[in-house]
Amino acid sequence: MSQLVQRVSEPGPWVLGIDLGGTGATGSRIALEPAGAALGSSRRLLPEVRTGISEGATNPLDVAETLISAVRVQWPDAPLAAVGIGAPGVASLAGDPAAELPRLVAAAGGASVALAIDAVTAHLGALAGSGGSVVAVGTGTIAIGTDLRSIWRRVGGWGHLYDDRGSGAWVGIEGLKAAILTHDGVTTDAAALLAAAVARFGPAPEWPAQLSTRDDRGAILADFAADVAALAGIGDPVATRIMSTAGTLVAGTLAAALDPRLPWRASGVGGVFEAGGAFIAGFEAEFVRLAPDASLIDPAGTPLDGAVRLARLVASGDAPVGHPPFLWLS
Repeated sequence: MSQLVQRVSEPGPWVLGIDLGGTGATGSRIALEPAGAALGSSRRLLPEVRTGISEGATNPLDVAETLISAVRVQWPDAPLAAVGIGAPGVASLAGDPAAELPRLVAAAGGASVALAIDAVTAHLGALAGSGGSVVAVGTGTIAIGTDLRSIWRRVGGWGHLYDDRGSGAWVGIEGLKAAILTHDGVTTDAAALLAAAVARFGPAPEWPAQLSTRDDRGAILADFAADVAALAGIGDPVATRIMSTAGTLVAGTLAAALDPRLPWRASGVGGVFEAGGAFIAGFEAEFVRLAPDASLIDPAGTPLDGAVRLARLVASGDAPVGHPPFLWLS
């Protein structure tokens, strides 16, 4: 991020939203805007920062503290009223998040801080603060059904080793599995996937050394998902099957997050949805089959919008009550 000091003309106070990337390969997104203006109005979008969380490596609160400090250096005349942070892995990689909140408050110059798992800020963005269920699909997959007050229903998000069904990492794994079968002569139908994998990772015998020992292997696998999606987009049958199955699995995760105490309304966000085609077709068809009475709606906003919305709720005194392991408030 550039350290060039920039001035703002709008009166304060300001709110800061941070959507932390899940891995070093995924950028963290940061937005600053006046607390009193409409959501998205006069927004200052800072450049995407290639800083994130890798499995077993970086404490997400260390990353958040660094980003808050960088924002205050770059925008010294934007006094912060509140900060909203969406972070993957915060419950498992940050020790006791509540105990570490004071240092985030200090970095923010005394502003209130709300820290949430990334599913919560995805929910706040997609459903604009109303109740319902949302699935977020990027490197991983996690869904949450909540009213942001008393009902909190989580499904998925347990990591690519045994979960994250239909995620970018899952698609990457399935693509490599199909490619290695063709490489070994077990099948003959995944030649295109094999060629794409060789182009990205080199000869197949090199793949284990590249992937097995890396903390960021989930992100590397998710990068290959883009190749799988591209092949599906031009009609490759194996890639199409993988993307369709991914959509079906994501629909199952979202349907499981529906709760009879909540509005029967659902949405999906995340980079894998941008693949469109077979993924969306599989997702929509399976969700209708599993939850025919639920409304599947387009997201109202992004997880970054959700982080900003969370900060606005804190600044206005209307924030949800903290609810570990989903949400912590300073």
